[in-house]
Formats: sequence, C-alpha cells, structure tokens
Amino acid sequence: MTDVILYGFQRSTYVNVARLVLLAKGVPFEFHDTETVMRAPGGWTLHPFGRVPVLLHDDFLLWETAAIVTYIDEAFAGPPLQPACARRRAAMRAWIGSVDSYYYPWIVFHLVHERLVFHELGIPADEQAVMRALPEIRRALAVLEQHLAANRSFLADDAPSLADYFMLPSLTALGFTDEGRDMLAQTPAVARWLAAMAALPAVQRLRAMLPPPVPIEHARHWVQIHRPAA
Repeated sequence: MTDVILYGFQRSTYVNVARLVLLAKGVPFEFHDTETVMRAPGGWTLHPFGRVPVLLHDDFLLWETAAIVTYIDEAFAGPPLQPACARRRAAMRAWIGSVDSYYYPWIVFHLVHERLVFHELGIPADEQAVMRALPEIRRALAVLEQHLAANRSFLADDAPSLADYFMLPSLTALGFTDEGRDMLAQTPAVARWLAAMAALPAVQRLRAMLPPPVPIEHARHWVQIHRPAA
C-alpha cells in the first residue's frame, strides 16, 4: 500500500500531467480510475467542481493540477523539478499558465474533443469550433517554436521542469489529430523537444502503463458543458 492516491480517468490531459510528475519524482502511488463514477450525476464528489485530478496524500486532499504538481515536487524526495534560479522558476510558472490559457483550451477543448472524443462517441464535430481553434493553435505553436529554437532544450531550464511535464500531454493530444500532425510537422524545434521528452524515463513509464484508448463515456455530457458554444 502507498500513502499517495491519484484520482482521475485514463485519458485526462491534466491527470497525465500529475502522473508524469509523480513518476519523474519516483513517488509510489495508486491510481484510482474515476471514469465509472463520473458517469453518474452527482457521483464524483472529491473535487468541489467535479473535475480531475485529485491527489490524496495521507489525510491531505488536493485538487488543481498546478497545485498538485508543485506539492509533489516540494513534499517528496527525488530530482527537483523547479529551477533554483528565481527567474527561471518564474519562466516555468509563465509556461504553466500559458498551457492553461493558450494551449490546453484550444488544443483539447476545441480540437481534440471535436475530432476524437466526440467522434468516438458518434457525436458530430462542431466544425466552427475546430475552425476557430486552428489559427490559435498555430499561433501557440509559433510561440513555442520560437522559444525552443533559441538554443533551448527545455522550456524553462537546462533540465525538464514542471513546465515541460505540463506542456507534454496537450501536445501529445494534438498529434493524435490530422490537423495537429500537419502543424507539428512544420515546427522542427518543437519536434526536437517532443523527442527529448519521449526519451525521459517518466514519459516512457507512463506510456507503458496506459491502457489502449477507449471512448470516454462520461464525455457525452461535455457537449452541454465543455463545448465552446455551451
């Protein structure tokens, strides 16, 4: 038994951020899949807003991914995932905020949900949402490409930080779409960064433990609550 439990469903972008950081720190943890309980109205109550991930460490319950990964880095032994330099640490936080504001919403909510998640459930895509997202994703990738092309191996430091683990699942999801693959093919510095991240033991361990993808059944109600028009 371990005293760390991570709650979430397998294909959640932010759940995989938390799993990557736990693996990078070498923290033993149990994963509790919430897919079944999230299908039932009112069935998921550990997060006050009904979201994931949620971390339980002994009797300490924590939600919101940025808070979770910062806590993991500071509460457990293992390689530090926040730069020692104050300026680099601030840059790390800026990239984490950018994922929340400019990468994840356009990539996952607008594109991946429409092209993959809803398609797998037999729900027609909202093409207007996709078309609105594509220029925003191109702009976000251009910013990332320019940053990484300036002789940088990682986003905020010489080694992977929380920012890199925050960014990776969104860009991985982008690569599962046709539009995303086309855009990523035009960003060589981003491609180099993705290859460097793929070589990390934590990333390899997470990918090895993920089950084959299946439709996210509880996502049927996302049409009402997660679609941009909603």
